[in-house]
Amino acid sequence: QVQLVESGGGLVQAGDSLRLSCVTSGPTIGGYTMGWFRQAPGKEREFVAAIRWSAGSTYYVDSVKGRFTISRDNAKSTVYLQMNSLKSEDTAVYLCASGYGGPINTPSTYTYWGRGTHVTVSS
Repeated sequence: QVQLVESGGGLVQAGDSLRLSCVTSGPTIGGYTMGWFRQAPGKEREFVAAIRWSAGSTYYVDSVKGRFTISRDNAKSTVYLQMNSLKSEDTAVYLCASGYGGPINTPSTYTYWGRGTHVTVSS
């Protein structure tokens, strides 16, 4: 079974940067899609970014394009989310997920989920 562990969250000010990491373990995920979602209090889980592990193609929600970058390190089995120019509306729990097939921006596509890491952006 695939396991995902996120880290890198914290409390920052608007305009600051953070880099989230998601370390994966378990069966090979070469054909998987890795995604980052976020969930703010009282709101539904929202797609943020995704990367096809083998091809390296990336996808973003419009609100983070130009500010966030998703990447992966095959040797470390780790997916990163570099977040720059953070805004107060980016405040949420950020969750890493892996899945195979299906729309990349839909939570039901993803089979495995981490527990999340908190990101708080003060204005």
